[in-house]
Amino acid sequence: MNKVVSTADEAVAAIPDGARIMMGGFGLCGIPEHLIAALHRRGTKDLTIISNNAGIDDYGIGPLLKARQVRKMISTYVGENKEFERQFLQKEIEVELVPQGTFSERMRAAGAGIGGFFTPTGAGTLIAEGKESREIDGRTYILEAPLSADFAFVKAWKGDSVGNLVYRKTSRNFNPVMATAARHTIAEVEVLVHAGALDPDGVHTPGIFVRRILRGPAYDKRIEKRTTRDG
Repeated sequence: MNKVVSTADEAVAAIPDGARIMMGGFGLCGIPEHLIAALHRRGTKDLTIISNNAGIDDYGIGPLLKARQVRKMISTYVGENKEFERQFLQKEIEVELVPQGTFSERMRAAGAGIGGFFTPTGAGTLIAEGKESREIDGRTYILEAPLSADFAFVKAWKGDSVGNLVYRKTSRNFNPVMATAARHTIAEVEVLVHAGALDPDGVHTPGIFVRRILRGPAYDKRIEKRTTRDG
């Protein structure tokens, strides 16, 4: 089954207002930039975005926030994006902050069909409010629910026409776990090859999890914070 679409605009054309979308990446590394830009162009609104962070003001999720297309963010971090910070502090956007390890494990649980898990992270804090708690070996744990979505936008280095994906170095981050936790995963890749060209032992995300795949025309590999030294 050939899952290739020609453009990011085609890939996001059926995403409705109010959709719940996971977006891979850490900072600006490994973000599905073409899919995000296409969603911005389309004007899809009232979105719930599940992402580690929100990029920067003019790149990644930033333009979606500026255009007020995002109703809610489920995230681990609100820094680096002044507009996200402003909306959060002014209560103009709903934000659910999740500890980073819990964030990842909740998505893994959704992808694995696990109904929830107990973790000590957040016990005794605001995060624990309204959640079941249990003492295990003398330590308090809280029950966390799986985290799923209608769609996942993921970025990989290489993929094939049936959706098998290979990530490169740190861009692997949240992309693989998100690919398993959504009902409809759309992948963008830098290199697209025919089915059978990838080494099966090197595949990180099997094609069974991917509904659509496209090759991005070019990638702007930005540095979020450039640090230099003399000499």
